[in-house]
Formats: sequence, structure tokens, C-alpha cells
Amino acid sequence: MSPILVRPVREQLEHDRIIRLLQAKYKRKFEVAINPGNEQSTPVGGPPPWYPDLVLQSERGKRLLGVVEVETAESVNHLEAMSQWAAFSRLRAPFHLYVPVSMMDVARRLCQDLQIQVAEFWAYSLLGDQFRFTLVQRAAQPEVKARPTAAARPAATPARTAANGQTRSRARTAAPARRKAAVKKPARPAARGGAARKPASRSARSAPKKSAAGSRAQKRK
Repeated sequence: MSPILVRPVREQLEHDRIIRLLQAKYKRKFEVAINPGNEQSTPVGGPPPWYPDLVLQSERGKRLLGVVEVETAESVNHLEAMSQWAAFSRLRAPFHLYVPVSMMDVARRLCQDLQIQVAEFWAYSLLGDQFRFTLVQRAAQPEVKARPTAAARPAATPARTAANGQTRSRARTAAPARRKAAVKKPARPAARGGAARKPASRSARSAPKKSAAGSRAQKRK
């Protein structure tokens, strides 16, 4: 119970009943300690220490994992928000706030005006004899910029590999052309030499023919 506010008996009974219902709800994941009514068994923060309605702890190390505060229609006001809500939001643990459905807009406006960070806003309502809890708002977790991994870096290199592939293909196509040019160059002198030798061979072949024709003419004479 808040040290600032004294609730009516009926509201206090509903308040403590909601605390025990939430204890059973959060007990599935946490070690839960409660401070209902005038009890002050599990403090947090300080000095001076504060006594939220529910304290969420780890099962083994008793490390603080969250605090839960339940408000009624009478306790949603500027003084309560400035004293308790602001202190709970400064703890190194998520702060969960439960308020009646009718007071949700007032609670959110108080948190905005006082810059109080609430991890989860919950609204509750009484349907017959049962309380119904509805998650209204959950604070977004801060984004952590991941460092570029070794697998992510090669993703930016396809253009380089493509460019290198083009240059390599050009070099490969240019290399055979150069080789062909290198092969053709030595063949040109051989072709010139062959062209020069051909007339000499023809004259050499024609000379014996003429001598043979002369010898036949001499024989006829």
C-alpha cells in the first residue's frame, strides 16, 4: 500500500486480491514476493527503500527482474506518479503498471508529462466476480546494431567479382589473339622466301627441257 494514500476498505480489499492473482500469474516465470496491505517484506532500491506490490526475482540468484504496481481509481494521481512510479521506473528492471480501465488515459498522460518509462501498461476490469487483465501498451525494446559478420561481408562483392570476371574474360580473349599474331609473324619471312625461290625452280626446270629439245634438233639434222 502506498504510504501517501489511504484507500477505502473496499478498494483495499480489491487491491490486495489483484496482487494475489498476479502473484499466481507471474509465478510461472519468476520468484514472486508481494507487499500487500501494510506489509513491507521485500524492499527494492533505496535509500530509502521502496515496497512495490510485487517484486519479480530470479529463482536462484534472487536478482531483481521486474516490479509491479497495482493502482486503484483513487491512487491514480499526480502525487502517486511523481513519488512511486518515477522511483520504480529508475530501477534497473522493467516496471509494470496495472490500473483500472477507466483510469488508463489518466495514467498514460501522467507518465508522458513526468517522463516515466513503463515497460507494460495493463488495464483491469471486474466482470461479475472475476478480474480481467488486458495488455494495453508494451514499450519497444531498444534496437541493438549488430556488427557486420564475415558471412554478410561477401554479399557486397558480386559487383567486384563481376567486374573482375569481365576483365579476366577480356584478358583471356586478348591472349589468344596475341598468340595468333605471334605465330603469324614468323610465317611471313618464310612465305617471302618461298616466293623468291619459286622463280628459280621454274627456270631450273625449263633449262633441261630446252637442252633436250636442242639435242633432238641436232639429231634430226
